[in-house]
Amino acid sequence: MNHTIAHPFTGKPLAEEAFGVLRAVCGQIGVEAEGARLMRLRSNAVFKLRSEMVVRIATAPDALTRLPVVLAVARWLADRGFPTVRPVDEIPGQPIVYGGRAVTFWRYVRSNGRPTTLELGRVLRNLHREPVPPINLRRLTDPLAEVRHAVEHRSEVLTPYQRAWLGDRISSLTDRWQSLESGPPVLLHGDAWIDNLLRCRDGQAVLCDWDGVAVGPREWDLVHTYHGQRRFGLTPGEVDAFAHAYGSDLREWPDFGTLMEIRDMYAVGIHIRNATGDPFSRQELPRRLDSLTRGDGEARWYMAAPALS
Repeated sequence: MNHTIAHPFTGKPLAEEAFGVLRAVCGQIGVEAEGARLMRLRSNAVFKLRSEMVVRIATAPDALTRLPVVLAVARWLADRGFPTVRPVDEIPGQPIVYGGRAVTFWRYVRSNGRPTTLELGRVLRNLHREPVPPINLRRLTDPLAEVRHAVEHRSEVLTPYQRAWLGDRISSLTDRWQSLESGPPVLLHGDAWIDNLLRCRDGQAVLCDWDGVAVGPREWDLVHTYHGQRRFGLTPGEVDAFAHAYGSDLREWPDFGTLMEIRDMYAVGIHIRNATGDPFSRQELPRRLDSLTRGDGEARWYMAAPALS
């Protein structure tokens, strides 16, 4: 059962709210939060503690129902020897809920350099060969559900034209998703982007951030890397290395174009959801919406604010 703490922080910027949640939860369970470092603020606020733990504070609306399964799958894979991060099982009652935010604790992985797309291809090939675990996993039947929810509930960050355009576009892409031709469903990571792979100091590459874990078409895990070339600066050589390591090339799949369009739309949802509390999302959202509405499939997007030259 989840452990719930009352007295939420409300009405604050996401980073400030996340630090407040972190201090409150750590104080409740007796973990030292002093000196915590904010590592990432996107779908989760991710902190590194001095005690070699990573704390993830989820912002997604369905996190409270999804995270018990996420924790269970990560433990199941780790017990099978699959290269994954592990929850801190010494902290009971996870996810811990504070003011509607779901908090989980993970073992910190000391990394050594940036992993490669070749390593990611190998890890995903092995993941997709794993059996589906005996856990009540969700089926990936509607990858744009969170984007649809954000469009419907974050009207303050969208113009009426943007809301109408997004609603129509999401409806069309959802219909096209239903007609994709894929093979048997597999265990999916769900957000298999290179930033969610860590290289340990012993050279092993491990997957982290299992929030999107599901059962569904393997192509959903593969498309992230190809989309990384389209929007986030991966090179053709990096994508070629990924395809070679995985053992097949998604670009040869007849529905590749449709899936890339769905992935484009998927990548807008987090910034619609976070725009009211995160300065970077407020900056990035117009860039992504402008390129989508113009049909520009080459515009560069960013994971963080570009460095000033």
